[in-house]
This record gives sequence, C-alpha cells and structure tokens, in this order.
Amino acid sequence: MATAKITAVWRQNFQQEIVRLDAALFKFPLVSLDTEFPGFFRNTPMGATESTRYEDLKHNVDHSRLIQFGITVADVSGNIGGTWEFNLRFDLSTNLFVSQSIQFLQDNGVDFDRLRRDGIHFDMFAQLLSRVVARHRNLCWVTFHGLYDLSHTLKTVTNRPLPPSVAAFASQLGIVFGDVVDIKYMARFCHGLRGGELGLAAIAKILKVERVGGAHQAGSDSLLTARVYTKMRMAYEIDETLFAGCLYGISARICKLIAVPNTNGRRCFIPTATTPAPFLRCITTHTSVFMIAAPFSHVL
Repeated sequence: MATAKITAVWRQNFQQEIVRLDAALFKFPLVSLDTEFPGFFRNTPMGATESTRYEDLKHNVDHSRLIQFGITVADVSGNIGGTWEFNLRFDLSTNLFVSQSIQFLQDNGVDFDRLRRDGIHFDMFAQLLSRVVARHRNLCWVTFHGLYDLSHTLKTVTNRPLPPSVAAFASQLGIVFGDVVDIKYMARFCHGLRGGELGLAAIAKILKVERVGGAHQAGSDSLLTARVYTKMRMAYEIDETLFAGCLYGISARICKLIAVPNTNGRRCFIPTATTPAPFLRCITTHTSVFMIAAPFSHVL
C-alpha cells in the first residue's frame, strides 16, 4: 500500500485545498476528523451528572477556538482519498488557552509562531467548511472519542455557541452531520479491546495499524482514525449501523434526519426509523437548505 500523504494547509493554499476536499467528498463518503484546541478551562469532577458534564463541555468549547482541524476521506473499502490538516491562525498573545495544553502541543511539533503568521483566518475557514459540509448530505463521520471534536466542528460550521442541553446538542448534530460513528464506543463491543478503555494509539497497535505523521497532530490522528475504523470493520465484521449515532460520553443518541415530501409541498425532516430519537418533532422548511449548500449559520 502506498504511503498516504498528509496535506498541510495554511492561509496561502487554503482555498485550493478546500476545493480539493469538496471534490473528493463526491467519491469518498467516509470522513474521519480530529481537532486540536487550546485545552479545558473547566475540568469535570469524577461522578458528575451528564448535565454537569455537558455544561462543562459547552463552556470549554464556547470559550475556545480551533487550532488544527484534520480530516481524512475514504471509501467503504477503506481506500484513502486524501488527508488534510488545516492550520488555523492562533495568537498566544490574544487567544485564550491553557498553558499545559499549549506546551503539550508544542512538544508534539505544533508551531505557534507559524500559526500566528501563516494560519488560516478562522472566519474564512468556518464559512467555507460550512458550505462544504452542507453540500454533502450522505457522509459517515467517524471519530475517536469524538465528543469534543464534533462539538468544536459543530460550533465552527454553525457559527453559534453549542445548544443549551444534551438533547438539543444531539438533535443539532443529527441535522448537521447525519451519520456519526465513534470508534471508542464501538470498541466496547470488540473482543480484545478492553471494553473500549484504550486510547487510539493503543487500539492501533493491537490491530497492527501504523501511523503516518506525528501523534497529537490533527491530520495524522484523523488518518489513523480512518485506518483503525477500516481494520475494526474487517476484523470484527462490524455492522456500523448498530453503533451509528452513539458517542462515547453522552447517553443521547444522534439521529440522522431524512427529508420526505409533505402534503403542502414543503419538506419535512424526521428522524430515521432505525435509531431511537432523542426528540420528537419535525422541522419544516419551504426550500431544502441542504440542497443549496447555504452556510449552516443561516439555517439552523
């Protein structure tokens, strides 16, 4: 197998690479993602309720911004269509961060001087990523322990703070992303993976999946996530529909919405019948916003 390439994306090549990503998604519907962000401003105590844990997650995500966004696209056979590592502008003199987290990223090769100098402007990144996500409605989003990765991505593409509750959060994830799979949750049901209580690198080692690039960098982690997911599906003959919408760390299940015609000519979005819905309502709209690829900040 040829060595996969991780494309580093900075301000100078951002627009050309976001176009390449958009084109690749027409052929490669399996998407794995990873993010790097500036730490946790609130640490949730052991034994906290789910409501408290979500409040802390919302506080942490709403008060920080992405540093790196890694995305790998693949087909159902596991053939990799590309990996991109988007480096966002981050200025240690103005942006909020946790010192230990920044030191950890620096120790793992993240160059904050270059991020300040050549990083992609966040507003441009958010706007164009939103349009790409809105154009492609039949993707399967794969994460590893992806609660924070999806939360940061959701806040980015909607240009809004996270929803006020876990149920509303799960509902919005279903609207924006549709099918979501969390490898860490899947690993709980795979013999030999210790009930899922392992990190990504440890699971990769057990499955004999090699890493390309450096650990704790978003591009490399997204590529490793894609390869581990493919190996797990093959090794354990997994039917991923059984785990779709289940995120490690929250109880609410994410429901993909499907559009059906309504009697008045409007389009009605309902939860798919294959997953239990965390909410019981339909969303109607005169025009399918998903078909015209409007930014999500204008439609949610």
